[in-house]
Amino acid sequence: MDRETLGGWVYLMADRYRGTLYVGVTSDLAARVTQHRDGGGSDFCKRYGLTRLVWADRCGTIDEAIAHEKRLKRWRRQWKIELIENANPEWDDLFETLL
Repeated sequence: MDRETLGGWVYLMADRYRGTLYVGVTSDLAARVTQHRDGGGSDFCKRYGLTRLVWADRCGTIDEAIAHEKRLKRWRRQWKIELIENANPEWDDLFETLL
């Protein structure tokens, strides 16, 4: 498989309920969230202690996921909060559902 045909994920990490948010993209969600939780995923997540996966969306290709991530990064914070709360009103850590 080439990069174009691999699926991808767009996801949101947080430190707590309605806390700091991080928008990311990956082809392997479980591995990437594990990196964030271990302090090696991104400097931003490490700096702000973002270890809670609060939202994720599967895309057909990694390129679609990247485009979706870029759109979400331009969204207002309130729109991101509403997106999370529509799917995960309690801001539960969804990491365990990946395993």
